[in-house]
Amino acid sequence: MSADVIDGVAVARQILADTAVRAKRFVDAVGRRPCLATVLVGDDPASHTYVRMKANRCRSTGLASRHHHLPGSAITAEVIALVEALSADDTVDGILVQHPMPPQIEERRVFEAIIPAKDVDGVTAASFAAMALSSSGFQSCTPAGILRLLDAYDVELAGKRAVVIGRSPILGKPVGMLLLARDATVTYCHSKTVDLPSVVGEADVVIAAVGRPELVKGHWIKFGAAVIDAGYNPGNVGDVEYGAAALRAGLITPVPGGVGPTTIAVLLAQTVNAAEAGRADIGS
Repeated sequence: MSADVIDGVAVARQILADTAVRAKRFVDAVGRRPCLATVLVGDDPASHTYVRMKANRCRSTGLASRHHHLPGSAITAEVIALVEALSADDTVDGILVQHPMPPQIEERRVFEAIIPAKDVDGVTAASFAAMALSSSGFQSCTPAGILRLLDAYDVELAGKRAVVIGRSPILGKPVGMLLLARDATVTYCHSKTVDLPSVVGEADVVIAAVGRPELVKGHWIKFGAAVIDAGYNPGNVGDVEYGAAALRAGLITPVPGGVGPTTIAVLLAQTVNAAEAGRADIGS
C-alpha cells in the first residue's frame, strides 16, 4: 500500500481562483483592491521570504499589499503603535504580523492590537474564541487550510479519531477546535504526552504541528490514516517520517507542497472576506 499524495498546490490554486474573482468584483464596486498590510520586525531571512511570497501572491490574485518593516531593535510599544494605526486605516482590510518576532517583543500583546475585523491571520483571542465556539470570525490560516485539504480529498471527520501533535495557539490548538466542530474526537499530544506512538497509532487523522523533524515515525501510523504534516524544518523536512508513513497512510501531505500553499491561499481569501464585510452591497 502506498498513500495518495495530497496536492496542496492544486487545492490552493482553486481557492486563489475564487478569491481573484471576488477581488475583481470588489474592485469594480469600490474602485480599489482589497488590501493586506504586512508587518515584519527584524531581519530573519525566512520571514522576509514568506512576506515576499505573500506579496507576490497578492499581486497575482488582484489584491494590494502594503509592507511595513521595523528594525530588529524595535520594542513592543512601537510595533503595537504601527498595528493600531493599520487597524484604524480604512484602506487596509487585513493585517498580518509576521512571526516569530525578536525575543524582546511581546507577541501576544502585538497580536491583540489587531482589531478582530482585520485579523485575517486568525491570531487574536477573539478569533480563537470564534473558532472554539463555531461563531463568525477569521480562522487561523494554517488550520483552515488543513480543513480545506481534508475536504478536497473527501476525508470524513464526523466520528473519526483525530490526533493533533502540538499545542501552539495559532496552529495546534485552533486546528483541534475546527476538527471538534466537525464532530471528530480530538486528542491533543505534546511534550508531556505518555506513549505518543500508541496514541498516534489509534488516529484516523494525524495532524503533526510540533516543529521537530521526523518526530512522527512511519510505523506509528494506522493503516489508511490521513496524515497532515504542518511542520517545516531545514532541508524541506516535515514533522513526519514521510517515506515510511506513506507506506501505511491512506492520504499524506508532502513537504513542501502540502499545507503551505493553502495557508497563503486562505490568508488572501480571508482578506477579501474582510473587505467584503464592510460592503453589504458586495455578494460573497
